[in-house]
Amino acid sequence: MTGNSPVTPVLQARGLVKRYGHVTAIDGADFDLLPGEVLAVIGDNGAGKTSLIKALTGALTPDEGEIRLHGEPIRFTGPQSARQHGIETVYQDLAVAASMDIASNMFLGRELRRPGVLGRVFRLLDKKRMREEAAAHMADLRIGLRSLTQPVETLSGGQRQAVAVARSVAWATSVVVMDEPTAALGVKESGQVLDLIRRVRDQGMPVVLISHNMPHVFEIADRVHVHRLGRREALIKPSDYSMAEVVAIMTGALDVRKDGGTVVADTGAAQAAGLPAH
Repeated sequence: MTGNSPVTPVLQARGLVKRYGHVTAIDGADFDLLPGEVLAVIGDNGAGKTSLIKALTGALTPDEGEIRLHGEPIRFTGPQSARQHGIETVYQDLAVAASMDIASNMFLGRELRRPGVLGRVFRLLDKKRMREEAAAHMADLRIGLRSLTQPVETLSGGQRQAVAVARSVAWATSVVVMDEPTAALGVKESGQVLDLIRRVRDQGMPVVLISHNMPHVFEIADRVHVHRLGRREALIKPSDYSMAEVVAIMTGALDVRKDGGTVVADTGAAQAAGLPAH
């Protein structure tokens, strides 16, 4: 881009709506992920952020609204459709096969066959090539593991998370979505995963980070999407707000003005968050 030309979001949504009977899970939600950024998505329990992410990754189909990928309107028919368009998700439960080795997990569902008749007729796996390619992906992200042939069940929580992240980055061409990647980890392993997210971003891959951990959000996110009552409440830079202010926006104690300032919407909630009620 040159001059003041607007940057086209990698993944964008406008006016998404999803209803389940009388319950509205997504209520006119917007979304914008820019190239090469870590965008944190935060919201209180029941805010609808999980439904939003499911819509953006093909796990549910919105009733209304539009999703755009690289500026082009798109309609996902399921998670596999989103993956085919380069959107990979690292789920909170990791979805790794514990008894299989690291290289096999990297190619889970995308196994490479041996060349020629051995692969085509006898469907033998090309384990050597899968190990080599898995090692290359690990090296790109500077993930150090003793052996790619060790079972995933022998790894620590942080190492398993690293394998899941490396697998998603290996196949993603557009976006990597990470759902609470540090939720079950200690301080040291959480720091390692945050470093890994930085390396993914530095390779040019935008990351959507869903997290309840505000210190991690403030440490890693370039921008923060605050979700409330089924829609985007605010899209902010963490450098412009305190952590208490962001929590207050998330809970409805503060509203964000168009000029970027805030106004108290709920005096009691603002005071409970330690903010002045004016």
